[in-house]
Amino acid sequence: MGGPRGRLISDSDRRQAIILIKEAVASGARETAACEELGISRRTLQRWRSNLSPLGDQRKYANRIAPANKLSEDERQAIVETAPEFKSLPPSQIVPRLADQSIYLASESTFYRVLKENDMQHHRGRAKRPCSKSISTHCTTGPNQVWMWDITWFPGPIRGSFFYLYLILYLFSRKIIAWDIWTEESAENASIVVRRAMISEKRTLVNEPFVLHSDPFQHGIE
Repeated sequence: MGGPRGRLISDSDRRQAIILIKEAVASGARETAACEELGISRRTLQRWRSNLSPLGDQRKYANRIAPANKLSEDERQAIVETAPEFKSLPPSQIVPRLADQSIYLASESTFYRVLKENDMQHHRGRAKRPCSKSISTHCTTGPNQVWMWDITWFPGPIRGSFFYLYLILYLFSRKIIAWDIWTEESAENASIVVRRAMISEKRTLVNEPFVLHSDPFQHGIE
Protein backbone atom coordinates (compact mmCIF):
# COMPACT_ATOMS: atom_id res chain seq x y z
CA MET A 1 0.00 0.00 0.00
CA GLY A 2 2.93 2.34 0.67
CA GLY A 3 3.13 5.34 2.94
CA PRO A 4 0.75 8.29 2.87
CA ARG A 5 3.41 10.92 2.26
CA GLY A 6 3.07 12.80 -1.00
CA ARG A 7 -0.21 11.12 -2.02
CA LEU A 8 -3.77 10.57 -0.92
CA ILE A 9 -4.86 7.32 0.71
CA SER A 10 -8.28 6.23 -0.51
CA ASP A 11 -11.12 5.39 1.86
CA SER A 12 -10.97 1.69 0.94
CA ASP A 13 -7.18 1.54 1.50
CA ARG A 14 -7.56 3.10 4.94
CA ARG A 15 -10.21 0.60 5.95
CA GLN A 16 -8.07 -2.26 4.64
CA ALA A 17 -5.08 -0.98 6.61
CA ILE A 18 -7.12 -0.91 9.84
CA ILE A 19 -8.26 -4.49 9.26
CA LEU A 20 -4.74 -5.76 8.49
CA ILE A 21 -3.23 -4.08 11.55
CA LYS A 22 -6.03 -5.46 13.74
CA GLU A 23 -5.37 -8.99 12.45
CA ALA A 24 -1.62 -8.58 12.96
CA VAL A 25 -2.11 -7.44 16.57
CA ALA A 26 -4.50 -10.36 17.19
CA SER A 27 -1.72 -12.68 15.97
CA GLY A 28 0.74 -11.25 18.51
CA ALA A 29 2.42 -8.45 16.57
CA ARG A 30 3.02 -5.04 18.07
CA GLU A 31 0.76 -2.33 16.69
CA THR A 32 3.68 0.06 16.12
CA ALA A 33 5.57 -2.56 14.11
CA ALA A 34 2.46 -3.33 12.05
CA CYS A 35 2.03 0.38 11.27
CA GLU A 36 5.66 0.68 10.20
CA GLU A 37 5.20 -2.33 7.91
CA LEU A 38 2.40 -0.52 6.10
CA GLY A 39 4.31 2.76 6.01
CA ILE A 40 2.07 4.75 8.35
CA SER A 41 2.50 6.12 11.86
CA ARG A 42 0.53 4.96 14.89
CA ARG A 43 -0.88 8.45 15.22
CA THR A 44 -2.23 8.22 11.67
CA LEU A 45 -3.87 4.89 12.52
CA GLN A 46 -5.51 6.42 15.58
CA ARG A 47 -6.84 9.29 13.49
CA TRP A 48 -8.30 6.86 10.95
CA ARG A 49 -10.02 4.93 13.75
CA SER A 50 -11.51 8.02 15.35
CA ASN A 51 -15.25 8.42 14.92
CA LEU A 52 -14.67 12.18 14.85
CA SER A 53 -12.49 11.97 11.74
CA PRO A 54 -14.09 10.56 8.55
CA LEU A 55 -11.94 8.15 6.56
CA GLY A 56 -12.47 9.92 3.27
CA ASP A 57 -10.42 12.89 2.08
CA GLN A 58 -12.03 16.00 3.50
CA ARG A 59 -9.77 18.64 1.94
CA LYS A 60 -12.23 19.46 -0.81
CA TYR A 61 -14.84 20.28 1.84
CA ALA A 62 -12.57 22.60 3.81
CA ASN A 63 -13.54 26.23 4.22
CA ARG A 64 -10.63 28.21 2.88
CA ILE A 65 -10.10 31.89 3.51
CA ALA A 66 -10.02 33.92 0.30
CA PRO A 67 -6.61 35.53 -0.31
CA ALA A 68 -6.36 39.22 0.48
CA ASN A 69 -5.39 40.08 -3.12
CA LYS A 70 -8.34 38.26 -4.70
CA LEU A 71 -10.13 40.42 -7.27
CA SER A 72 -13.61 41.63 -6.51
CA GLU A 73 -16.42 41.12 -9.01
CA ASP A 74 -16.17 44.80 -10.01
CA GLU A 75 -12.44 44.43 -10.69
CA ARG A 76 -13.00 41.29 -12.76
CA GLN A 77 -15.72 43.05 -14.72
CA ALA A 78 -13.36 45.94 -15.40
CA ILE A 79 -10.91 43.51 -17.05
CA VAL A 80 -13.68 42.00 -19.18
CA GLU A 81 -14.83 45.45 -20.31
CA THR A 82 -11.31 46.72 -20.99
CA ALA A 83 -10.01 43.79 -23.07
CA PRO A 84 -12.10 44.52 -26.22
CA GLU A 85 -10.66 48.04 -26.41
CA PHE A 86 -7.26 46.54 -27.19
CA LYS A 87 -8.63 44.20 -29.86
CA SER A 88 -6.14 41.45 -30.64
CA LEU A 89 -3.43 42.43 -28.14
CA PRO A 90 -2.44 39.79 -25.58
CA PRO A 91 -2.38 40.61 -21.85
CA SER A 92 1.43 40.90 -22.03
CA GLN A 93 0.86 44.06 -24.10
CA ILE A 94 -2.42 45.21 -22.55
CA VAL A 95 -1.01 45.56 -19.02
CA PRO A 96 1.98 47.75 -20.07
CA ARG A 97 -0.26 49.97 -22.21
CA LEU A 98 -2.62 50.48 -19.30
CA ALA A 99 0.38 51.25 -17.09
CA ASP A 100 1.40 53.99 -19.55
CA GLN A 101 -2.00 55.54 -18.78
CA SER A 102 -1.39 55.14 -15.02
CA ILE A 103 -4.03 52.39 -14.89
CA TYR A 104 -3.47 49.09 -13.14
CA LEU A 105 -6.24 46.50 -13.15
CA ALA A 106 -4.39 43.24 -12.58
CA SER A 107 -1.23 41.30 -13.41
CA GLU A 108 -0.69 39.62 -16.79
CA SER A 109 -1.40 36.16 -15.33
CA THR A 110 -4.66 37.40 -13.79
CA PHE A 111 -5.64 38.96 -17.12
CA TYR A 112 -5.07 35.62 -18.84
CA ARG A 113 -7.07 33.76 -16.21
CA VAL A 114 -10.06 36.14 -16.27
CA LEU A 115 -10.17 36.21 -20.08
CA LYS A 116 -10.05 32.43 -20.20
CA GLU A 117 -12.85 32.10 -17.65
CA ASN A 118 -14.99 34.44 -19.79
CA ASP A 119 -14.13 32.70 -23.08
CA MET A 120 -12.26 35.75 -24.33
CA GLN A 121 -8.82 34.18 -24.69
CA HIS A 122 -9.06 34.01 -28.46
CA HIS A 123 -8.80 36.16 -31.57
CA ARG A 124 -10.31 39.64 -31.18
CA GLY A 125 -10.51 42.61 -33.53
CA ARG A 126 -10.59 43.06 -37.30
CA ALA A 127 -7.37 41.28 -38.21
CA LYS A 128 -7.65 37.90 -39.85
CA ARG A 129 -7.35 34.87 -37.64
CA PRO A 130 -3.89 33.29 -37.63
CA CYS A 131 -3.67 30.17 -39.73
CA SER A 132 -1.02 27.53 -40.10
CA LYS A 133 0.31 26.76 -43.55
CA SER A 134 1.76 23.48 -44.62
CA ILE A 135 5.44 23.33 -45.54
CA SER A 136 5.88 23.93 -49.26
CA THR A 137 6.94 20.89 -51.28
CA HIS A 138 7.99 20.56 -54.90
CA CYS A 139 7.84 17.72 -57.39
CA THR A 140 10.53 17.41 -60.03
CA THR A 141 10.76 14.88 -62.86
CA GLY A 142 13.97 16.11 -64.46
CA PRO A 143 16.83 18.61 -64.27
CA ASN A 144 16.43 22.38 -64.47
CA GLN A 145 12.92 22.36 -62.98
CA VAL A 146 13.64 23.09 -59.33
CA TRP A 147 16.82 24.75 -58.10
CA MET A 148 17.76 24.57 -54.44
CA TRP A 149 20.03 27.09 -52.77
CA ASP A 150 21.44 27.62 -49.33
CA ILE A 151 24.07 29.61 -47.45
CA THR A 152 26.24 27.67 -45.01
CA TRP A 153 28.80 29.28 -42.74
CA PHE A 154 31.97 27.72 -41.35
CA PRO A 155 34.77 29.04 -39.12
CA GLY A 156 37.66 30.96 -40.65
CA PRO A 157 41.34 30.73 -39.71
CA ILE A 158 40.96 33.51 -37.11
CA ARG A 159 38.72 33.05 -34.10
CA GLY A 160 35.49 34.99 -34.60
CA SER A 161 35.80 35.11 -38.40
CA PHE A 162 33.62 33.06 -40.74
CA PHE A 163 33.26 32.15 -44.38
CA TYR A 164 29.91 31.74 -46.14
CA LEU A 165 29.33 29.10 -48.79
CA TYR A 166 26.66 30.01 -51.36
CA LEU A 167 25.46 26.86 -53.13
CA ILE A 168 22.87 26.18 -55.86
CA LEU A 169 22.02 22.68 -57.09
CA TYR A 170 19.33 20.68 -58.86
CA LEU A 171 16.69 19.05 -56.70
CA PHE A 172 16.44 16.24 -59.26
CA SER A 173 20.05 15.06 -59.36
CA ARG A 174 21.79 17.15 -56.68
CA LYS A 175 24.08 18.48 -59.39
CA ILE A 176 25.90 21.60 -58.21
CA ILE A 177 25.40 24.31 -60.82
CA ALA A 178 26.94 27.31 -59.01
CA TRP A 179 28.78 28.08 -55.80
CA ASP A 180 31.02 30.66 -54.23
CA ILE A 181 32.56 31.54 -50.87
CA TRP A 182 32.32 35.01 -49.40
CA THR A 183 33.39 36.60 -46.14
CA GLU A 184 29.93 38.06 -45.52
CA GLU A 185 26.28 37.14 -46.03
CA SER A 186 24.30 39.51 -48.23
CA ALA A 187 21.57 39.58 -50.85
CA GLU A 188 24.01 41.05 -53.37
CA ASN A 189 26.32 38.05 -53.08
CA ALA A 190 23.37 35.69 -53.45
CA SER A 191 22.19 37.47 -56.62
CA ILE A 192 25.67 37.12 -58.14
CA VAL A 193 25.65 33.36 -57.60
CA VAL A 194 22.11 33.09 -59.03
CA ARG A 195 23.08 35.01 -62.16
CA ARG A 196 26.15 32.81 -62.53
CA ALA A 197 23.93 29.71 -62.32
CA MET A 198 21.52 31.07 -64.94
CA ILE A 199 24.41 31.73 -67.34
CA SER A 200 25.84 28.27 -66.69
CA GLU A 201 22.49 26.58 -67.38
CA LYS A 202 21.55 28.95 -70.22
CA ARG A 203 18.42 30.09 -68.42
CA THR A 204 16.74 33.47 -68.85
CA LEU A 205 13.65 34.99 -67.31
CA VAL A 206 11.68 34.34 -70.51
CA ASN A 207 12.42 30.61 -70.48
CA GLU A 208 10.03 28.06 -69.04
CA PRO A 209 9.45 29.03 -65.40
CA PHE A 210 11.41 27.18 -62.75
CA VAL A 211 11.46 27.18 -58.95
CA LEU A 212 14.35 28.53 -56.84
CA HIS A 213 13.82 27.15 -53.35
CA SER A 214 15.89 27.39 -50.18
CA ASP A 215 17.15 24.70 -47.76
CA PRO A 216 18.26 22.04 -50.28
CA PHE A 217 18.99 19.26 -47.87
CA GLN A 218 15.43 18.94 -46.53
CA HIS A 219 13.74 18.01 -49.81
CA GLY A 220 13.53 14.80 -51.78
CA ILE A 221 12.59 13.80 -55.27
CA GLU A 222 9.02 12.69 -55.94
